[in-house]
Amino acid sequence: MTAENHENENLEDKLQKVIYLLRKYKLVDGLVRLQDTPRPDLVESVIQKQNLASLQNMLNRLHPADIAHILEALPLDDRLIVWGLVKAEHDGEVLLEVSDAVRQTLIEDMNSKELVAAAEQLDADEIADLAPDLPSYVMEDVFRSLPMEEREHLRAAMSYPEDAVGALMDFDVITVREDVRIEVVLRYLRRLGELPDHTDQLFVVDRDEHLKGVLLLNQLLVSDPETAVVEVMKREMVKFHPDDKAEQATQAFERYDLVSASVVTPDGKLLGRVTVNAVIDFMRERADYEARNQAGLSEEEDLFAPIWKSVQNRWAWLAINLVTAFIASRVIGLFEDSIEKLVALAALMPIVAGVGGNSGNQTITMIVRAIALGQVNQDSTFKLITKEIGVSIVNGIVWGSVIGFIAYIIYQNAQLGLVLALAMLLNLLLAALVGVLIPLVRKQLGRDPALGSSVMITAVTDSGGFFIFLGLATLFLL
Repeated sequence: MTAENHENENLEDKLQKVIYLLRKYKLVDGLVRLQDTPRPDLVESVIQKQNLASLQNMLNRLHPADIAHILEALPLDDRLIVWGLVKAEHDGEVLLEVSDAVRQTLIEDMNSKELVAAAEQLDADEIADLAPDLPSYVMEDVFRSLPMEEREHLRAAMSYPEDAVGALMDFDVITVREDVRIEVVLRYLRRLGELPDHTDQLFVVDRDEHLKGVLLLNQLLVSDPETAVVEVMKREMVKFHPDDKAEQATQAFERYDLVSASVVTPDGKLLGRVTVNAVIDFMRERADYEARNQAGLSEEEDLFAPIWKSVQNRWAWLAINLVTAFIASRVIGLFEDSIEKLVALAALMPIVAGVGGNSGNQTITMIVRAIALGQVNQDSTFKLITKEIGVSIVNGIVWGSVIGFIAYIIYQNAQLGLVLALAMLLNLLLAALVGVLIPLVRKQLGRDPALGSSVMITAVTDSGGFFIFLGLATLFLL
């Protein structure tokens, strides 16, 4: 087991140790305040400084990503105490690693000088990621503090939308010429001292920075030093334009197992590169965004956010859900007489609605994922609907028969079992049809296909399930 794996496995233990040290610190602070004649100078100079020193030493040994995890898991007061103990040179990296909601609480605790110092430790593409959360006056100071080349890189990175390849672009690239020998390239790399992270290839360019090919590092290491770069470089490669959708890059990285890929202008001039770590971060953020949207959360929420802020984030779709629940209750109200005559209907109708909602959510998840991967087009829409309806028919017959038989055993009513089985089949068909159409229609309207989809499908299958089951029961049983 490597030391790195050992550190990862003990991350939760480190969180618990941080919590323990914080409790000690706060306990001593509380005891000092309770004394009739407190001597905080003595206590803080000995015990408290030891507690803080232990906590700070522990934080100094952690990776910025681990510190970010700990900060996200702490309530606001404890978070700010720990944040104040983090090394200043790690501030920028930690701010990049934490979630947007937690980042906001940390930035609010920093003054402008601290923010500028934190941003100056980062590369231009990383500052661009941080820029939306920084005050405008801080960004002005950051611009003025950067060298001219970095300033231009930052302007370029900030000019692209968040979902564009340009927003993922890294400007830290190594370029070589095609007419030099391998020995010259190796000497050049040795002079650099270290390579940029996730470097698996060098980019071969001409004097005008037009991309001609790539020189793979593994090919570089095994080639004859006297060989020219042009003889061993690859001319076929994956290239992106800065305005391409970031999702296209993620699909290409997954499909071709890429570590890095070039970003070029329309006329082929090298701008930068996209690396696998940026792609993974984008995929993780996208997955988190879609998960929140399906649940009807408008934005990322700090676990320990103030109550009112959490209420504001959640109220909209809860209000919609309340309306749909009221509609479902009115559907039930239409059949009050039927339920009074056959009480078993009240016990069985949630089964129809619940199974339909689960099936609809499965369909929506599949369709949203297919849309994200670019697998859905106008020609395939009908086939998707046909396929999902086929799945629903099979599931409806199988599970409708099972639950219908169980209802017959319990209530000794064969007609009730048949009605329940038929209602299950019809509601699964409704769930399949709506589960395909909701994300596709939202996509056609230019909206996020995942936004609130689970809320909408549940509303349809609940109301539809109640209406179908109670309607069939009223028609055939009463």
